[in-house]
Amino acid sequence: MTDFHFSLRFSPDKIPALASKYNPKDDLEVEQIGKTAQERGFLLKPEFLKICAWKSPRTKPHVEKNEASLVEEITRIAFSNPFEDIRIGILPLLQGVQFPTASAILHLTHKDRYPILDFRALWSLGIDPLPNDYTVSFWNNYTKKCRKLADQTKLSMRTVDRALWQYSSENQPK
Repeated sequence: MTDFHFSLRFSPDKIPALASKYNPKDDLEVEQIGKTAQERGFLLKPEFLKICAWKSPRTKPHVEKNEASLVEEITRIAFSNPFEDIRIGILPLLQGVQFPTASAILHLTHKDRYPILDFRALWSLGIDPLPNDYTVSFWNNYTKKCRKLADQTKLSMRTVDRALWQYSSENQPK
C-alpha cells in the first residue's frame, strides 16, 4: 500500500462552524445505542444492525446473517481488548463489516476516541484517490491524525468527524 500523507484541506479553526452545519438528527439513535452498548460492554444484534444500516445501508443482507451470540462476543472482545489493532481487526470477522463500518462501531461505542473511516472524511484530509484496501496500519495512522486534530482544537472526535464530513459534502467535486 502507498504511504499516505494526511493534510487537512481547511484551517482547523473552521471545525466548529463546519460541524454546526452538519444535521445530527439521523445520529441521535445510534449515539444512544453507542452509550448503552459501551456501558453494557457489547452490542446486541438489533443495535449492531442499526449502526450498520446508519453507516452503510447496502450491507443489510450481509450483516443480518450474523448470529446474535457472535455479534455479542466479537463486540465484547473489540470493546474490552487493550490492543487497538485487535479492536479494529476483529470486527470484520462479522459478515458485512469492513473497516468503515468497524470504525463506526468503535466511534459510537468505545470509551476511547475513534474517527469514522469514510470517503468524505478522508477527502477532507487530503486522501484522493482512496486506497484500494484499508489496512490496520492505515487505520492507525488515520486515527492518530484525527486524535491529534481533536486534541489540537480541544474538540470531541464526534465534532471533528462531523466537520470533516461536512467540508467534503460542501467542497468535494461530484
